[in-house]
Amino acid sequence: MSDKIKLSTESYKGVRDFYPEDMFVQNYIFDTWKKVLESFGYAEYSASLLEPAELYRAKTGEEIVNEQTYTFTDRGGREVTLRPEMTPTVARMVAAKERELAFPLRWYSIPNLFRYEKPQRGRLREHWQLNVDLFGLDSIQADTEIISIAYNLMKKFGAKDEDFEIHIGSRKFLKELLAKLGIENESDERAKKLYKLLDRKAKIGEAEFENGLKELNISFPEVEAVGSSEDISQIMKLLNDVDVKSVLFDPGIVRGFDYYTGMVFEVFDTNPENKRSLFGGGRYDDLTAIFGGGKISAVGFGMGDVTIKDFLETRGLLPKYKSATELYICTLDKTFLKPAQKLRQSLREQGLNVAVNLTDKKVGDQIKIADKQKIPYIVVVGENEVSSGTYSIKNMETGEETKVVIAGITGIIRSHS
Repeated sequence: MSDKIKLSTESYKGVRDFYPEDMFVQNYIFDTWKKVLESFGYAEYSASLLEPAELYRAKTGEEIVNEQTYTFTDRGGREVTLRPEMTPTVARMVAAKERELAFPLRWYSIPNLFRYEKPQRGRLREHWQLNVDLFGLDSIQADTEIISIAYNLMKKFGAKDEDFEIHIGSRKFLKELLAKLGIENESDERAKKLYKLLDRKAKIGEAEFENGLKELNISFPEVEAVGSSEDISQIMKLLNDVDVKSVLFDPGIVRGFDYYTGMVFEVFDTNPENKRSLFGGGRYDDLTAIFGGGKISAVGFGMGDVTIKDFLETRGLLPKYKSATELYICTLDKTFLKPAQKLRQSLREQGLNVAVNLTDKKVGDQIKIADKQKIPYIVVVGENEVSSGTYSIKNMETGEETKVVIAGITGIIRSHS
C-alpha cells in the first residue's frame, strides 16, 4: 500500500482561521460596528462576493484589477472577480433600484473582501470590512455625518481622542493643485505620479516624500500654498459643533481609488508602534452613473477588521474572552447522563447556554475540560443531586460553591454575568 499524502495544516497564505477565541474578538468588532451604525439610523444590506470583472475595471483602477484581484474565467466564459471592495457593488445595487428606493439612503454592510497582495501587518489577502454609505445627499452635512460616525466608532471601541487623528483632504483641492502646477487633467502621467506619492505620504519618511516631489519638479511649499477648500473648512466647523475632535486638514490625503470626487479622509493611529492609516473614505458622486442611470450623490467609508484589531491590541483594548457556554454539567458516571440531560433542558428553557459531559472521563478531568474551555460555572450530577434535587454550583474563577435547587441555578449565574 502506498503512503498516504499528508496535507498541510497551514491555511492559505494571507487568510486566517478563526478559533473560538478569535471569533469572540471578531464578533465583538462586528457587534460594535452594528450598534454604532444602527444608532445613526443605518440599515444593513449584503451581496455576493462574486462580481463581473468589468465592474472594477470601470472605476476601481486597472492596476488594482490586473495586479491585486482574484480574477478568473468561469465555466461560462465570463471574467469574474472576488470583490476587492464593496463600493462598486453597493453603487450597482442602488443604480438597479434607483426609482424604487427612498432617498436619502443610509446603508451599511460587513462583507469579506479579497486582494492578491503581499501579506503584512494590517493587510491580508482576505479580510472583513465595515462599509458605510449615505446616498442622495450632496451636502457638507452628509460629509460631516460620515466623519462623525467614524469618530464615534473609534470612541465606542474605547479609544481616547489622543489615540487617533482624522485627516481630511479633498479631490477638489487636488484639482486646484494640479491647475496651479500647470497640469491639465488627472489622467496626465505627472498627475498620477503625484497622487501616488501623496497617497504613500504616511508610509514613507518626510525626506523621501520631498525627494519624490523634486523628481516631479514640485516643491512642498507649492503643495501647502493651495490651502484647504471652503467645503473642508465648513466641514471642520460642523464637526467641531458636534464635538468631533482630533480633526485636521491634510493635503496629502488622496485615497487610492479613481472614483472619489470631493472630500476624502483617513483615520490614523497616533501610537508610534502602529503609526499608520487605519481606515478612510470620502465622497463619490459619479459612480452610479457608469450603470447608465442618473448620477446619485454618495459619501462613505470602509473600516477593516484587521487594522482595527491591531489598533485595539496595541492599545490594550481587546475584550477578554468569555465562553458563550455558561454552565458545564459534569456526570459522576454514565448512568447519570439522562438526569443531566433533563437538567440541561430545564436550564435551556430558562435561557442558559449549557453543555453536558458525554465522555467516560472522571469528574476531575471533566472539570479540567470546562476550565480549559473557559466555561464559568459547573455542576456535578450524581446520586445525591438526583435524589435531593439540590445542586452545588461552582464558580470556576473564584472557586466559590453554592448549593441551590434547580430554580436557583439560573439566578446564580445571571447575578454574576
